[in-house]
Amino acid sequence: MRVLVVSGIWPPDVGGPATHAREASDWLRSRGHEVEVVTTSVQPPGPGELNVRSVPRSLPVGIRHLRAAAVVRRRARANDVVYSTGMFGRSALGALAARRPYVLKLTADPAFERARRRREFSGDVESFQRVGLGVRGRAYRLARDAELRRAFHVFCPSAWLRDLALGWGVPPERVSVLPNPAPVLPPLASREELRRTFGMNGATLAFAGRLEAQKCLELALQALARTKGIALVIAGNGSERSSLQRRADELGIAERVRFLGPQPRTRILELLRAADALVLSSRWENFPHAVVEALAAGTPVVATAVGGVAEVVADEVNGLLVPPADVDALAAAMHRVVSDEELSRRLRDAAAGSVADYTPQRVFGRLEQTLFAASRS
Repeated sequence: MRVLVVSGIWPPDVGGPATHAREASDWLRSRGHEVEVVTTSVQPPGPGELNVRSVPRSLPVGIRHLRAAAVVRRRARANDVVYSTGMFGRSALGALAARRPYVLKLTADPAFERARRRREFSGDVESFQRVGLGVRGRAYRLARDAELRRAFHVFCPSAWLRDLALGWGVPPERVSVLPNPAPVLPPLASREELRRTFGMNGATLAFAGRLEAQKCLELALQALARTKGIALVIAGNGSERSSLQRRADELGIAERVRFLGPQPRTRILELLRAADALVLSSRWENFPHAVVEALAAGTPVVATAVGGVAEVVADEVNGLLVPPADVDALAAAMHRVVSDEELSRRLRDAAAGSVADYTPQRVFGRLEQTLFAASRS
């Protein structure tokens, strides 16, 4: 089978879609399938085993979109099926023009993402479903519905997102839940040794991901300021990094917050293993990769109960859940997870086992079956 993978971001970009697209591509290749990739990038991808074609992000928005759709169309003709983890409009347009079936993996509401990128909406995904945004908002929703309804199949990492997709008119038989896979951990040093490599001298929480508005790290910083003796290590990059660094200084916690910038995948897993807990203070989420990675590494999660987070984090079992935007509740959870030794041990003991079923073989095996069926349709 020949598969064209389309993703808006690709390593070294930071984020779940980039991680998933790369891992899915590698797994499919390991099964003997031919895989090539279309993405966007700041710099052209370097040489590698995968055939990756990128459209420069420096192009003006309209031109970039048309260029990407044209590349997808051209490359789709040389493949049997298109698998898209982003750029859904361009994927659908290119695949339909090439008369090839396409399969989508959602990470959120595409109409919501378009409105948010254009700064036409500042709320969360659920509130977006209930408001009208005029002509442009209706256009975003119509485009989303057309893209999804014409797909051979739509995968959602969470039941929460599947319920939203059903509300957009996607037929139930063509949309299913496929969680993000837990990583296959490389050999890692002991937790104590890893803590030394990160300079962790006391209670330390970690965050790994994009530094964007969705993650609401402002809330995590405010909560940290209401605790004593807890440090926070942040790995990743994004548009809010500078403002978050300034905010940490304003709150008087700059000495307790370290920004590592983008890190290699193995180093991220080492950070998660070393930390007392992963903190996720998001305003909205689907099924975060970082949560699955932290649990697989044996580290509990302190998170806001948004989107599909509660489908993988069970409160008081493998982590602690708090209401979104509740700084006092988040601060209290941060304190508990590092100060209550019995709780910390119990959560840590349950972490890895809670994602034991999310194996790449199971997750990508279902993806492979669907892509094969699409290619024969």
